[in-house]
Amino acid sequence: MHIAVVISNCLREERRILAAASMPVQGPLEKSLQSSVVSERQRNVEHRVAAIKNSVQMTEQDVKYLEDLQDEFDYRYKTIQTIDQDDKNSILVKQEVLTLQDMLNTLDFKRKEVLSKTTQIISEIDTLMKNMLLEELLDWKRRQQIACIGGPLHSGLDQLQNCFTLLAESLFQVRRQMEKLDEQSIKVSYEGDPIPLQRPHLQEQVNFLIYNLFRNSFVVERQPCMPTHPQRPLVLKTLIQFTVKLRLLIKLPELNYQIKVKATIDKNVSTVSNRRFILCGTHVKAMNMEESSNGSLSVEFRHLQPKEMKSSAGGKGNEGPHMVTEELHSISFETQICLYGLTIDLETNSLPVVMISNVSQLPNAWASIIWYNLSTNDSQNLVFFNNPPTAALNQLLEVLSWQFSSYVGRGLNSDQLNMLAEKLTVQQTSCNDGQLSWAKFCKEHLPGKAFTFWVWLEAILDLIKKHILPLWIDGYIMGFVSKEKERVLLKDKMPGTFLLRFSESNLGGITFTWVDQSENGEVRFHSIEPYNKGRLAALPFADILRDYKVIMAENVPENPLKYLYPDIPKDKAFGKHYSSQPNEVSRPTERGDKGYVPSVFIPISTIRSDSTEPRSPSDLLPMSPSVYAVLREHLSPTVIETAMSSPCSAD
Repeated sequence: MHIAVVISNCLREERRILAAASMPVQGPLEKSLQSSVVSERQRNVEHRVAAIKNSVQMTEQDVKYLEDLQDEFDYRYKTIQTIDQDDKNSILVKQEVLTLQDMLNTLDFKRKEVLSKTTQIISEIDTLMKNMLLEELLDWKRRQQIACIGGPLHSGLDQLQNCFTLLAESLFQVRRQMEKLDEQSIKVSYEGDPIPLQRPHLQEQVNFLIYNLFRNSFVVERQPCMPTHPQRPLVLKTLIQFTVKLRLLIKLPELNYQIKVKATIDKNVSTVSNRRFILCGTHVKAMNMEESSNGSLSVEFRHLQPKEMKSSAGGKGNEGPHMVTEELHSISFETQICLYGLTIDLETNSLPVVMISNVSQLPNAWASIIWYNLSTNDSQNLVFFNNPPTAALNQLLEVLSWQFSSYVGRGLNSDQLNMLAEKLTVQQTSCNDGQLSWAKFCKEHLPGKAFTFWVWLEAILDLIKKHILPLWIDGYIMGFVSKEKERVLLKDKMPGTFLLRFSESNLGGITFTWVDQSENGEVRFHSIEPYNKGRLAALPFADILRDYKVIMAENVPENPLKYLYPDIPKDKAFGKHYSSQPNEVSRPTERGDKGYVPSVFIPISTIRSDSTEPRSPSDLLPMSPSVYAVLREHLSPTVIETAMSSPCSAD
């Protein structure tokens, strides 16, 4: 099932790219992630890593030259030691002694030169890691956070891996050079030899940099995610499998299958929740280079399941200071590397996850994940919801648009976002500084409603995904527009012009409003009762728009929907989404292949001549055209209208 995650990510990014065409202006958060300054720093890091690698190679040649020079010195020195005492005063011997002294001076100079170059290389690596490489890694982790909540997919890990690997190779090469210098010093030592004085400190610095580099190279490449909900990472359900992928950014062949990673949850026990969990399934695996398509040194856990532990009182520990959807947990990963005489303990953590026991908790859990990753760069603040900070409204709106682009294939334009902003900030005095509270977003009911803003928005996302996705992707659903704005848009349009908007009073509802004129030229607006997912499951929305009929006074039923706002012919907009040819009313005597009178459902409303709205919810129930034909033959229009406007019994 892990393949589903990969496919989902690819499809999500494809939808996001297509949706970007309708939203040419980037939001403040996405702009900050795509700063030219960041790209320039990436290029600088790669350039400096390459320069360091070249310097180490040149130093390697210097060490080789030192080795050759020392071998020659050692040979000639030992040779002169074998000369008889009587011959040591000869001119040739004295010349050889002078030559050896020159060689020793050169040897001393070159040793100091190599040590100086090595000191410079170590300093450059230290500066590069502190000021640039680790900053790049932090930026990548921030981009990963944003990608988890629907933002642009993060990239750049392969480039970081290349830099980490080259630096590790350079450091190990410097370490070997230090060992060679130590061996040379043991063979040929003299008073004032710089190697015994400087090498231990340089060796210590190199080892420290290696430890630091490895500890930062152990990252969570793909955050925990249930394959059943690939667009809702970091929300995990008890006893449901999830996947998570780790990578070591230092790719050395000798480490293949040598690193075993262990996964645990709630290692550092949080005081936020009384609930405790364990991980069931295969929680120890070896990293290798074969599983990843790009050959990276990684490991993917595919069969982990969180299980809640029983509390000491005998029940489950679900009594805590927060709602369960505000409790944050962390999955830890540990391993140990033994390489070239070094033993390095590594540990990294996932971003905080929310544990749920029922899928009904998923919307609020996802809201917590959005708020956390939008508001903080701290990847381990498990007490975040003790005092959740406010969020910048403009950034929150951008993230809300990402929910639509990633989940239903089309983001929100500025008009739609403005409507959401008005809905979020109504009756809120604290939003003057452009900030919004967590309670306003997810905990407090909207004015006059029995639900929160987030529950309302999540219901719309669910409605789009399951019932009107093609229409949304095509951009024909205005969706987020108030009743007041709706009338402003329609009042000067041709009769029969309509638009589609989401209900503000019903969860997961969509309605349409059209404009027409009375006999005296007065502009009238008609809004249909919102369709919810239950009704749309019985009749596709495009077919409803095609077949919808209105009975007004004694007129023949007709479809009042002519032009989608602003002036698009209805069939041009929705024709390709109709499930069949337009329905025609069959006569009672016409029979199908099996002897039955064909029937279809037609959404129909009655509007009295003195009314500007459909009569009641019962008016919107579908009526079989054959039944309607029989009624028209045996009853007058007045009787039909009276019957349809009468209240129905509870039976």
